Amino acid sequence: MTVTESSSTTYKKGTQPAKESAVKNGASVLVLGTVDSATVAATQVVVQPGGDGGAAAAEAAGVVPFQQGTPSPAKSVGTIPDYTEGEGTILSGTTAYKATKAAQAVVPGGVANRVVELAGGEYEVHNVGVNWPHHVFVSKDFKVLGYN
Repeated sequence: MTVTESSSTTYKKGTQPAKESAVKNGASVLVLGTVDSATVAATQVVVQPGGDGGAAAAEAAGVVPFQQGTPSPAKSVGTIPDYTEGEGTILSGTTAYKATKAAQAVVPGGVANRVVELAGGEYEVHNVGVNWPHHVFVSKDFKVLGYN
């Protein structure tokens, strides 16, 4: 993924405001913004704790890294809400951030390119950049329900 910044991009280190210089090579970051193909126009960059880019945590969680031409495994973990892919309301702002943060805490390593509110009030965090899991489902109170 390519991340573009603008003069209005804000930075945080954890929950505290930070400067652009807080982002170091190899840091694990959460980038919120608008996605166009493989480019994210960042509105907010949050430096996450850990420092390894999330690689060790992703491996421990069973995340399958993206490899072109390799099909994604057909498996599910936990509870998957009744939904049809492509339906729901695309979210932004605080709610999208909370859902993404919850999803990344359980299955790190992907890039969330959208958060969708489903008909039952749950959230689907759509993960790209990994072969699995592609969808992470989060409850109304921001607890991960399941993923596939």
